[in-house]
Amino acid sequence: MKIALVHDFLTQNGGAEKVLLAFKKAYPEAPIYVLFADKQKFANTFSPSDIKESFLAKMPLILSKYRYYLSMMPSAIESLNLNDYDVVLSSVSAFAKGVITKPETVHVSYCHTPTRYLWSDSHEYVENLKMPGFMKRILELQLNKLRVWDKLAAERVDYFVANSHIVKDRIAKYYNRPSTVIYPPVETNKFYITDKPGAYYLAGGRLVPYKRFDLIIDAFNRLALPLVIYGDGPEYENLRKRAKSNIRFVTGQLSDADLTRLYSEAIAYIQPQLEDFGITAVESMASGRPVIAYAKGGSLETVKEGVSGTFFKHQDWADLVDAVMRFRPEDYDAQTIKQYAERFSVENFKTQISNFVNEKHQEKKDAIANQQIQMKL
Repeated sequence: MKIALVHDFLTQNGGAEKVLLAFKKAYPEAPIYVLFADKQKFANTFSPSDIKESFLAKMPLILSKYRYYLSMMPSAIESLNLNDYDVVLSSVSAFAKGVITKPETVHVSYCHTPTRYLWSDSHEYVENLKMPGFMKRILELQLNKLRVWDKLAAERVDYFVANSHIVKDRIAKYYNRPSTVIYPPVETNKFYITDKPGAYYLAGGRLVPYKRFDLIIDAFNRLALPLVIYGDGPEYENLRKRAKSNIRFVTGQLSDADLTRLYSEAIAYIQPQLEDFGITAVESMASGRPVIAYAKGGSLETVKEGVSGTFFKHQDWADLVDAVMRFRPEDYDAQTIKQYAERFSVENFKTQISNFVNEKHQEKKDAIANQQIQMKL
């Protein structure tokens, strides 16, 4: 079975890229096709020789100004030649599902979510962009065209895999396609339980509006409890100015040792956003630390009330304050939390995705063989 991996693009190392890495570990010989890539940034993750880029990679300022090339991305992803492969396994939140494959090729698409800025978050995406109003209007016209293409591209996929049940529902709503849920991989074995947890509350990830770090800051400004926020992003300056002295920011590229220590020594992890899955929450649980999460979306699938964490119902600072004040860390057992997190391990993911791909590939082979037999009769 000759297999190719397809990913939207490689510019930042987030949850989608962790899925791609797990794909690569499951299929080490498979090349990775992308629109464009920061090969230097990912040199320690993927071999540059394994990465195959589209013509967009040659465009000026593509890594920093890629949004200006949105209208070209459909034709760029369609230009990738995948004729030599029996199976195409795509990791997609935008364009990768649109690759063109031969009829006998099986395309399995692991969907992180139907493209946010085209569907579920379309209006918020445009409103939050820092650009003049007339440029936003032009962008809205582009997004209308992309929305049509995105729906057509979804029809090219043979089998969708969703990273959570909330994404499964979105795939059904926006693409009118069924899907199978396989939770994304978390490197649970990288995290550990410490003998001295309890110095601060923790939150982290990309500092972008939908992650709702503003809500956490407003809550902890009033609680006056120690809070650490790790990560970088466009909201950093606004959030830093908003925060009082009890809130500390850890920016820059964190080493594995620094990140695992932050998780392990926390009182609890705060997750106020609506997540499709929420890998950071599982990383906290893999460290034996409970999660205080907004009771909606992927959190309801990863956090178990009273076992690995607790919830607050309303996405506002007052409800989060109430949840933190009611939270009792002594009610949670670190070993039980870590054991619960193991269901999301990389090894479990690799087994499930490999079994799914093998099953669908065999079904295609059997169907082709039956067709050949029928033609001879």
